[in-house]
Amino acid sequence: MDTISRAELAEMIEAGTVVVVDALPAAPYANRHLPGAVNLTIEDIADAGQVLPDRTAAIVTYSTDSACGRGPELARALTGAGYANVRNYAEGIAGWAAAGLPLETGG
Repeated sequence: MDTISRAELAEMIEAGTVVVVDALPAAPYANRHLPGAVNLTIEDIADAGQVLPDRTAAIVTYSTDSACGRGPELARALTGAGYANVRNYAEGIAGWAAAGLPLETGG
């Protein structure tokens, strides 16, 4: 599975050229998430087509941090479901927040 650096992800978010997917459950997602992120968990992979209708879009999944398997697991599942351009941001929300980058709340 391909990964993406924090700098590259930040550039893509700024440019609006990526769909960011928070792989955490609804409560942590509502508490805080990366800018513009949508929420999709591995348990709800059957809903991927509704949440992510463009199977050719650049998609980046993430979860808590590099020790959390939810982001990579979702990235593999999306790739297996036919999404062509999926990467994982391994540092997760913990790395993003530690770098002082903006977060959003609600959902």
